[in-house]
Amino acid sequence: MNFDARSVLIPIDVQCGFDFAPWPPRNNPHMEANGLRLLDAWRRAGLPLIHVRHDSVVEGSTLAPGHPGNAHRAGFVPLAGETLVTKSVNAAFIGTDLDLRLRRLGVDTVVLFGISTDMCVSTTARVAANLGYRTIVVGDACACFDQKDGDGTVISADQIHRAHLATLRAEFAQVVDTDEVIAALHARQAA
Repeated sequence: MNFDARSVLIPIDVQCGFDFAPWPPRNNPHMEANGLRLLDAWRRAGLPLIHVRHDSVVEGSTLAPGHPGNAHRAGFVPLAGETLVTKSVNAAFIGTDLDLRLRRLGVDTVVLFGISTDMCVSTTARVAANLGYRTIVVGDACACFDQKDGDGTVISADQIHRAHLATLRAEFAQVVDTDEVIAALHARQAA
């Protein structure tokens, strides 16, 4: 796994709103720690970084502008000079200038992580792959939530997370973990 100036890290919807009701229980309590490690290593490598924030247009959403939940989680706020793209749907490419920004930067590889694995991360990964980007999802830096199926049975967040990463791996993305990305970044800097 090689990264260079044509690779961009895209944290997706790492926001406080997921801690408010009515969000159900989630998996991966290590998501934030892994995400912060990724951000630190990526910044140290001096590679492009584009943050994505969900600005919900759904009335009462905990992710709506003006709600405290719209804010980024501690440590995930874009730094001065880092780009922020805001979206109102699951895919970060729909209704935004993300694709144009990536094309202007000459990006061919997107590295994604965030909340939630099965919704905005997965949808963004699928669109990125369809647009021709080499797509990498950092699975242990993603999290998702318990969901009810049609008969009301709860499917655990862990099951949903695993199924979505498996589907992405099968056709849309390379699925890796945080340590693999950091090792590749260190190897790049040592070369």
